[in-house]
Amino acid sequence: MASAEAVLKDIKQLSSLRRSLLCRELGLDELGAALRTDAWPLRDGPQTAGQYENGEAANAEDGEKEDGEEVYLDSSVFLKGTQSENPHNDYCQNFVNSGMRPQNYIRDTGMFYDPEVRFSQYPKLKELVKLKDQLLKERATPPMYVSADLRKFELAQLGTAFDVVLLEPPLEEYARRSPGSALDTWSWDEIMKLNLRSVVARPSFVFLWVGAAEGLEKGREALLRWGYRRCEDICWLKTNAQNPGNTPTLEEDSVLQHTKEHCLMGICGTVKRSTDGHLIHANVDIDLIVSEEPAAGSTEKPEEIFAIIEHFCMGRRRLHLFASDSTVRPGWVSVGPDITNSNYSAESYRAYFESSPPATCAGKPLMLESLNNTLLGCWPEIERLRPKTPPPGERGGNGG
Repeated sequence: MASAEAVLKDIKQLSSLRRSLLCRELGLDELGAALRTDAWPLRDGPQTAGQYENGEAANAEDGEKEDGEEVYLDSSVFLKGTQSENPHNDYCQNFVNSGMRPQNYIRDTGMFYDPEVRFSQYPKLKELVKLKDQLLKERATPPMYVSADLRKFELAQLGTAFDVVLLEPPLEEYARRSPGSALDTWSWDEIMKLNLRSVVARPSFVFLWVGAAEGLEKGREALLRWGYRRCEDICWLKTNAQNPGNTPTLEEDSVLQHTKEHCLMGICGTVKRSTDGHLIHANVDIDLIVSEEPAAGSTEKPEEIFAIIEHFCMGRRRLHLFASDSTVRPGWVSVGPDITNSNYSAESYRAYFESSPPATCAGKPLMLESLNNTLLGCWPEIERLRPKTPPPGERGGNGG
């Protein structure tokens, strides 16, 4: 068993590595500089604008007013007697001062971080993610793609029933955020007209990016129209470490700055976590993505959504609608107007799943339900490590 000194040394080394990675991501020489703790001297009461000039306190007494209005230049007066009185932890005030969103300081997030660091405190999860990514790579079909205008393209032409569908429609909301952009937006009525029922298996899953405005309601309507029920809501929390400041464009009816976006997950058919481990592996990932917000006018989504889907859904037939050249990926069929070429063949694609599955994969026995090659399968090590829900008859009292 490791000594306390060795454990403390490892913790210090890991903390130092995290700080250096965060500094590199934020473009800073020192992490403390981002908090700007020396920019606003703390006072006991409300301060007026005239009391701070060039970062230095003036000699005016607390409570003085300029033009009859008190101006609060720090939050210390509101934090008296609270655990948040330490200004180093006042990320909301830091956002006001510097434009750096509080989520910029969440550690070990996004695809930027090495899994060895991100999951260092969770060795079983680290090993599980490593094994699943290796199996996904071994069992992935070659990337296939179709350049098509989805307003005219009949999805039934794909000739396959897919296990999971990811949709990234260019919403009208995105155009409102970037006035003057040349984005070819889709209304929710147009999105709902997509004939998704013609290309999905049963059971199957759909992941639909809905933005942060009217899409939260319209997205649920779309899922119902396609025969799905909403079961999860994945939230993308956007950082602005590379471009700090206020949100450039606020919508007319907004009362808060939008720094997040939602992806609704729907399910068609009946799937139970406790008995359908050949179809889904639940609770491997969380429902939150933290990554940098793309440049204004971009509809790019975080790559981590693919990892969440692939870790969860054990089906190998995956469809990505409104895809682009940058999102073409092994194991997926990508369709969209921003794809420059096409290589999809329905016959060739179906052939990947009609053959018998291998007994082993990368030298390890492959566990498959009914020898169904449309499923990813599982290694014994993955089955041992993955989170499981006990069958109903085996649960303890109070649902434990």
